Amino acid sequence: MSRIRFRAAPVFRRSAVARRWRCWLGLLVAVLAAAPFIDAVASSDVAMPWHDAQQMVLVITPQWSSTQGVMRAYARVDGSWREVGPANAVVIGHAGAGWGLGLHPAQSDGPDKKEGDGRSPAGVFRIGTAFGYAASANTALRYRALRDSDWCIDVSGSPHYNRIVDAEQVGAAAVAGATEPMRRDLHFHGDQGYRIGFVIEHNWQQAPMGGSCIFGHLWHSPSSTTTGCTAMAPQTMTTLLAWLDPRRHPVFVLLPQGQYTRLHKAWNLPVVDSGR
Repeated sequence: MSRIRFRAAPVFRRSAVARRWRCWLGLLVAVLAAAPFIDAVASSDVAMPWHDAQQMVLVITPQWSSTQGVMRAYARVDGSWREVGPANAVVIGHAGAGWGLGLHPAQSDGPDKKEGDGRSPAGVFRIGTAFGYAASANTALRYRALRDSDWCIDVSGSPHYNRIVDAEQVGAAAVAGATEPMRRDLHFHGDQGYRIGFVIEHNWQQAPMGGSCIFGHLWHSPSSTTTGCTAMAPQTMTTLLAWLDPRRHPVFVLLPQGQYTRLHKAWNLPVVDSGR
């Protein structure tokens, strides 16, 4: 009588396949569970610190050494930048521009702004307080009516470095060595440069020798230069200050053309219509 042989079930093989499927299934579940976290990290990497800006003042110069540029204003409408008003000429530092300390990531392609180098800071910066010689101004920005005792401290290492202070409040010793009186009309034979202007918040963290007292202010002429500020015609300044709104988190951007071409997509900057 022949024996009927039963083939043993491949228990080991089936259990191995099952383990592999359980492993893949567990990995898939883990990936799906982590997806929101991964998306959040990716979004935070892409989002720039000025993602909340709804107004932008953009200055583009031909190259790093240029002392003249073109300024345009933009408002964000439905997520896109729209140009507001005409383009206007501006002048900048007598040594051109160099990377400043602002909202933008650190850059290595170009010179760096340092204290007293005559360069205007390049990059993206918050727009701070407006100021002027008059008691008030037509602007929604916080306004500082300047006094004879107001100084911007350009002494690196001072606790007041890169801040406007009143010598009557902080004491004469605190402004010793500073070379930036804000009432230029009273200190420099009627100079009207700071008659109306605004703070560009370069090096707001007060890094030693990082550069200080950077403003938007009035120019002396279309061919003049500054020691690091951006200067413009009085009517341009008046119109700009009336438009700026702190509730819209305005930023100031200055870049040479080559850097603007390289960075404008990654930094979500406006597409410039050079025909306007």
